[in-house]
Amino acid sequence: MYNIRPISDLRTKLHEIEKTISAGEPVFLTKNGRGTMVVISIEDYYDLANDIERKLDEADRVATEIKVRYSLNEAHERVMAKLNEQDTVQNSDSADI
Repeated sequence: MYNIRPISDLRTKLHEIEKTISAGEPVFLTKNGRGTMVVISIEDYYDLANDIERKLDEADRVATEIKVRYSLNEAHERVMAKLNEQDTVQNSDSADI
């Protein structure tokens, strides 16, 4: 379940927010009923940043090995087709239940 709180809780209920993020759960903060930011632990932030960095390094490595290049439109069409294909498979799996 998402932990959604008004941004004023940073001042009034900081201990509860710290407890939540220490447990590995993000806290979503709102201002005037709209989402404004997410608070996560520094460890979770570094994990996310390192994961992104590893994935970018892998993408760079693959890009040097593969000579095929796609335009922005071609890449978008390929991604959308793959997502639609996955969505179709998921929908057919749930229809079997």
